[in-house]
Amino acid sequence: MSRSTEICTKPLKSKIRRTVLKAGGTLLISVLAPMSARAAQIVAVRVWPAEDYTRVTLENDAELKTSHFLVQNPDRMVVDIEGIELNPTLKELVAKIQPNDPYIKQVRVGQNRPNVVRLVFDLKEEVKPQVFTLPPVGNYQHRLVFDLYPVNPPDPIAAMIEKGEWPSGSTVDPAPQVAQAQPPQPQAQPPKPQPQIPQPQPEQPQIARIDPKPDRTPTPGLTRMITIALDPGHGGEDPGATGRGGNREKDVVLSIAKRLKAKIEQQPNMRVMLTRDADFFVPLGVRVQKARKVQADLFVSIHADAFVTPTARGSSVFALSEKGATSTAARWMANKENSADLIGGINIKSHDKQLASVLLDLSTTAQINDSMKLGSAVLSEIGGINKLHKGAVEQAGFAVLKAPDIPSILIETAFISNPEEEAKLTDNAYQDQMADAVLKGIKKYFSHNPPLARNRLT
Repeated sequence: MSRSTEICTKPLKSKIRRTVLKAGGTLLISVLAPMSARAAQIVAVRVWPAEDYTRVTLENDAELKTSHFLVQNPDRMVVDIEGIELNPTLKELVAKIQPNDPYIKQVRVGQNRPNVVRLVFDLKEEVKPQVFTLPPVGNYQHRLVFDLYPVNPPDPIAAMIEKGEWPSGSTVDPAPQVAQAQPPQPQAQPPKPQPQIPQPQPEQPQIARIDPKPDRTPTPGLTRMITIALDPGHGGEDPGATGRGGNREKDVVLSIAKRLKAKIEQQPNMRVMLTRDADFFVPLGVRVQKARKVQADLFVSIHADAFVTPTARGSSVFALSEKGATSTAARWMANKENSADLIGGINIKSHDKQLASVLLDLSTTAQINDSMKLGSAVLSEIGGINKLHKGAVEQAGFAVLKAPDIPSILIETAFISNPEEEAKLTDNAYQDQMADAVLKGIKKYFSHNPPLARNRLT
């Protein structure tokens, strides 16, 4: 082949090569196109019934688009989910609705039309639904969440009244008591001199006293009950930490909290409210809101610690800090606990901005000082039943401790990530000892810091 012929054939070869590459690219696109159009898959369904609300979660491998509407007579919620086909996992939702669910009677699922699945929730009463999606986090893929709230939510004070723990004639005063003071009457002329009359001494504020020793005899002069808010951490979609034996933090701390609740209810001058009494998720801000609604005198959040290594062990008590964490470990712990809302899943669009502002801006030095006293009293008692991870109360920016008017502590009862302490946490005797220790610490705190008998701003 001559040099001129070779030069002439080069453009031809180049053109052929481009044609082949273009054809190959077209073939590749035609092969991949059906794959990209594959319907999303539901990989898990979960239902969390509770008096507060019922949550239904559909976990899937892609973000889903939905629409929903309510129907009355009878009450129903209809949901259309686009981009999926009915699969066996989604069909499992039917069997997951329990007869004791407060708000869902049953659910029906079906292929409404190609790539659209319809869910029909038959309801027991009228609800205010919240439907939202959550991005992948932790061990979860994309989640589609249905929160069914009752139109008339349960009132914790009404529940206490029903149980005889709250006087039926009392009400929560939304204003500080000083706002009720009467202004002085104006005088038209200077007052005339009056004879000297001994004036009564100002009345001392009445207090509710707590004897640190168990005593079933009511305390003389008691003006009101002392209210304790117990907060079992995590719950529902948020399991908390999980031990090597498969035990979940949310289950352990709920069990301890229920034991402590029963012991507090045996005291003549105390009543108690649980932020959750079953396996469901409560956002951090709502936990604080619940405590303030019942005018709690104390807030005690109960957890089971975890660390990246299984050798970490011991119990700890934490309070809020205004100036940053007292240690790197305390900061790490606060960040971990504050991520509960991400794992448990909150509807950002309906988040109460006013509540968030209260939690962020109104924590007071007085509250923190009282929290430190409470924490020290509880820590000293816990030290009698378990090794302490740190010998003093630590501080960090825990969101759940930010009630501005309630002394608040967070107790890490033991390390569930430590196999030996995991065994303790699941032992009935240890749970009982932990509940006793916390109660003794609370009573010790009140014996030195009796609360004033007054209304609180709620």
